[in-house]
Amino acid sequence: MNVIPSSTRPFSRADRDWWRGAAIYQVYPRSFADSNGDGIGDLPGITAHLDYVAALGVDGIWLSPFFTSPMADFGYDVSDYRDVDPIFGTLADFDALIARAHSLGLRVIIDQVYSHTSDRHPWFAESRSSWNNAKADWYVWADPKPDGSPPSNWQSVFGGPAWTWDARRRQYYLHNFLSAQPQLNCHVPAVQEALLDVARFWLDRGVDGFRLDAINFSMHDPSLRDNPPKTDNALRTRSFDYQQHLYNQSHPDIVGFLERIRALLDSYGGRFTVAEVGGDDSDREMKLFTGGDRRLSSAYSFDFLYAQELTPTLVSNSLACWPDQAGLGWPSWAFENHDAPRAISRWSVPGHEQDFAAIKMLLLVSLRGNIFLYQGEELGLPQVELAFADLQDPEAITNWPMTLSRDGARTPMPWRADASALGFSETRPWLPLGAAHAALAVDRQEDNPSSPLALTRRLLALRNRSHVLRLGDLRVLHADERVLAFERWHDGQALLCCFNLSPEPANWAAPGEFDMIEQVGTIEGGRLGGYAGYIAERRP
Repeated sequence: MNVIPSSTRPFSRADRDWWRGAAIYQVYPRSFADSNGDGIGDLPGITAHLDYVAALGVDGIWLSPFFTSPMADFGYDVSDYRDVDPIFGTLADFDALIARAHSLGLRVIIDQVYSHTSDRHPWFAESRSSWNNAKADWYVWADPKPDGSPPSNWQSVFGGPAWTWDARRRQYYLHNFLSAQPQLNCHVPAVQEALLDVARFWLDRGVDGFRLDAINFSMHDPSLRDNPPKTDNALRTRSFDYQQHLYNQSHPDIVGFLERIRALLDSYGGRFTVAEVGGDDSDREMKLFTGGDRRLSSAYSFDFLYAQELTPTLVSNSLACWPDQAGLGWPSWAFENHDAPRAISRWSVPGHEQDFAAIKMLLLVSLRGNIFLYQGEELGLPQVELAFADLQDPEAITNWPMTLSRDGARTPMPWRADASALGFSETRPWLPLGAAHAALAVDRQEDNPSSPLALTRRLLALRNRSHVLRLGDLRVLHADERVLAFERWHDGQALLCCFNLSPEPANWAAPGEFDMIEQVGTIEGGRLGGYAGYIAERRP
């Protein structure tokens, strides 16, 4: 194969929904950039670094929660859906962020947490006050069994029973996560209306879409049937993992609520919705939540986020679940996020981290669907190992040491290698810095053409100008223990994408004649070096 400039055409966004095939950069506000020196990232800090994000070549950003919250689960316990928590700034700061992002051509996606609130939300305070107040049924309340025990055997994701006794109501309330995160009763029309009003509030401020957090937990079985046990012999570290989750989540009526959300966003034009759907039944639910043109735009796959290995078989099987066929939804893929250990530490062989970072990014930009990058992924950051005394993550603290801390992927962004707190803050950050992160700081990579940052920019530029990579169909050609190869095609053009996902050399001969567009690692004819791969264009 000869190395030639790409013949892919400049990409026009006029003839498609902007989000289809988009690359979205996830920002975890607490850890991105601290503008006021309190050790916690904030909205002005994000705004000050949006030029950097835009230069990556992404289409937009996804902001993890910044709403008013007691921070029991770091913003996923919302006490006021319509305001910014003071640690992150003000509504004026958010408006400034939106304005700056839009001026740079970046869309802004924000989290919406519709399955639960904080126990300090005024809605919950009213709901728990009596059995007959206006919001008495806005949360999931139930009487105890005759012996005083919880109404069902449901377990919390974070450990222990999913029911907490409340003396005010002399009832239990449901919480699928922390006890400080009571479950909203989205079966109630008034609750849905209140949440749609929240969505309108942020849409009116200019947001371009929502990621719907834990949306498959938003409705339960009203009869409160016990979940049956799992029958396999898998190792389990959480009580939640011992059950088949048939009744505490995933009620069929969720679909109707999602259709209401989609109708609202469609009324604003050009808006995007992506569902977070995890669990054993996620493939079916993702397709259910995104099928046709009346439900959500996309669903966010967990196939790779907790996988212990990145193998050709895993990728091939995941891609096969989302063929290009009428009525089937559009997938979104991520290798990293704020809830999962850094992929470099999960998947690469020691000593080959940066080679693996390159092949991983080449694979990500080649996938059919939307792609999400997590802050620092473009730098090839590894997971940070934290001592128990440094943990902030409530799940990790509860299940220590059997649950790997989410904090290790939430440590501060390294901006300047020689600066205090690596340029994140002028004071001690809320989480410790990564010892290996200084050498990978943005300023160390900025002018290095062989850095992970430079490669990310180059690969995203290729994806942006390629109809084939953004919109094309996909067919897996080969998947063995080392090599994955698939073809992408659109409008008469075909690209071959080939990856050696192992550190050892491997052989695979491409069918037909191709011209190289992009490569990482060493390639000699049909022999691929360890963690080597390429994208090539089929000759006419």
